[in-house]
Amino acid sequence: MQNSAKRGSSLDWDQVRVFLSVARAGQFLAAGKHLHLDHATVGRRIGSLEKSLGAKLFERSTTGVTLTAMGERLLKTAEAMESAMNQTVSEFSQVDEEISGAVRIGAPDGLGTYYLATRLAELATRHPALQIELVPLPRTFSLARREADLAITIDRPAEGRLTAIKLSDYTLSAYASREHIEKFGPVQDFSQLATRILVTYVSDLLYSPALDYAGPLEKIARSRFECASVTSQMEVVRSGTGIGILHDYAASAFSDLVRVIPEFSVTRSYWLVAHKDLRMLRRNSLLHDFIVAAFKNSGRKYFCPSF
Repeated sequence: MQNSAKRGSSLDWDQVRVFLSVARAGQFLAAGKHLHLDHATVGRRIGSLEKSLGAKLFERSTTGVTLTAMGERLLKTAEAMESAMNQTVSEFSQVDEEISGAVRIGAPDGLGTYYLATRLAELATRHPALQIELVPLPRTFSLARREADLAITIDRPAEGRLTAIKLSDYTLSAYASREHIEKFGPVQDFSQLATRILVTYVSDLLYSPALDYAGPLEKIARSRFECASVTSQMEVVRSGTGIGILHDYAASAFSDLVRVIPEFSVTRSYWLVAHKDLRMLRRNSLLHDFIVAAFKNSGRKYFCPSF
């Protein structure tokens, strides 16, 4: 194939839509499942698009596909087409029309479980045609590739066509269960960790350096019990096994947890991130503004409690 588009060729949006899905999924099969098309149909449409452009868009392998240089160039154009299409749909939507469709938001699992889930359920009740998808933030994450429509992160994005709003700071402290303290005694300073188990994260699964906050305690604790999720850490600490670093706003909901080592505290931040183009869709805008309002109303009292 030539590396330039044939004269007079035009882009068919249906083919471009399939191209975008394949580019984001990295596989024909996965793209087909997303689009509700069979593998062969996806292959035919990509082949037809490549033929019309006179350019090879993907390198095929047994594990999937990767974009060629021409595919990378088309990706930028295709995403611009998608954004224009979304904006047009949004502009033609009537104000009194029911908000519908799917919106996916990625968030840290602790925030999703202990704060967002119940609040987003309220929004879902108000808009029954709106499909809200709350997913835990993965190790690799790209709004540009539409892996989600919105994301709450602990790091402000440094590049890309993204908008970022700081939602709130939040704090974490060391906790033990009342059962643990009754059995092993109080923990008032770092030295007392020498005879305790530290319940903590799995270091090589951290997707951000900001999540690595247990250093001072790790050097002293007798041993570690590592859990990949915040909810698992919470339950292990509540079981009486050891000492864990937990989100204060989450731990405050459990009367069986006691803050220990008062001098230890960690502060981090939550950021709401959206692709600039996707922000124009009514359903995305609704969810975006709802989350901003929820954090504003909760305020520092909820996320940064004073002790």
